[in-house]
Parts: sequence; structure tokens; C-alpha cells
Amino acid sequence: MHNLEGLLADLEPPPYFTREPGGTPAAERVRTVLLDPGLDMEPWTEAYLYAAARSDLVRREILPRLKNGRVVLCERFLDSSLAYQGAGRGLGLAAVRELNAQAVVGVMPDLTFYLQLSPGERARRAYESGIPLDRIEKGGRDFMRRVERGFEEIARSEPNRVRTLDALLPPERLAENVRREILKLRSADGNF
Repeated sequence: MHNLEGLLADLEPPPYFTREPGGTPAAERVRTVLLDPGLDMEPWTEAYLYAAARSDLVRREILPRLKNGRVVLCERFLDSSLAYQGAGRGLGLAAVRELNAQAVVGVMPDLTFYLQLSPGERARRAYESGIPLDRIEKGGRDFMRRVERGFEEIARSEPNRVRTLDALLPPERLAENVRREILKLRSADGNF
């Protein structure tokens, strides 16, 4: 997101950048629990914790900024829960969407970027980073394949909102592509 922050710094008012889970003190604490590799968690517990963190972020940070005309860029949002908990954990996309209805209070992205990467490249990057896997990343190959299929289903069902980008591109090119799409939406919408 840092490359993107610099590329969008000229927008007025400047965009607000945040992440999920996280973005508020309470949501950051929930993040710690969700990603703790030493915890074993029931899938519905995981889904509810993501929804709780999302609810706090939406109400405390995202909604007030949207009401003031700000562009909000969030690293992950509801689509991630649909893919990870709905598809990956087998809870179902519709059930996870219903669970999150109150958490998002109608807030949905105008544009979502799905950074597509092969399983082999994901594994290579994780290994080369040297960073230990978190609880979600430890889900294994079959889990990640279900997550990938979930994201692909979302992208197919909402092609006007979801843009699939090749995550093999250098970070600078990816950021430029995202900027271009945001500016296209901005000029078409005229609201931000």
C-alpha cells in the first residue's frame, strides 16, 4: 500500500488508507487473536471475529470519512471473509455475507482489486520472506485453493466491481494499475 499512498497523494482530499483486520485499537487486538499461529479456532468463531473487527473499523473510521467525501482504501474487506471463511472454511458465501450485513451497515467497495497469484508463487514468496506463517496462512494448500476459488467466484459474479490483477507484476506496476482504475472510477463517478 505504501507505493499506492505515494501515487495517490495528489488527490484532494487525500485518501484514507486502512487494513483488515485492524484499523482501530479494538480491531488490532482482534487481529492479534485471529492471526496467532498457536491458536486453534472453530470456523464460525473466526468468521464472527472478522465481522466484529470489521464492524468497529466501518463505524469508527470508514463511515465518517466516506460521509466527508474521502476516498477510503482498505487492504482487505468483506470479499476476504467471503473467500477465506465462506469458501476456504466451507461456511458458504451467502452465510458469511449475511453474518456481515450488520457489520458493514451497507458499506461496500465501489472497486475491489483481486491480486491473483499461483499457489507455487505464493509459497515461494512466503518462504523467501522468512516471516513465520500466521494462523490463516498455515491453513495449507487445499484451504488456499478453496480461498482462491472463492475470490474467482466473486470476481466472476461482480465483474463491474472486481478487477483481477496479475500479482506477478512488479509492485510499482501494480500500484500504477490500481491508481489508473481509481482515477477512472473517480472521473466516471465524480463523487470523490
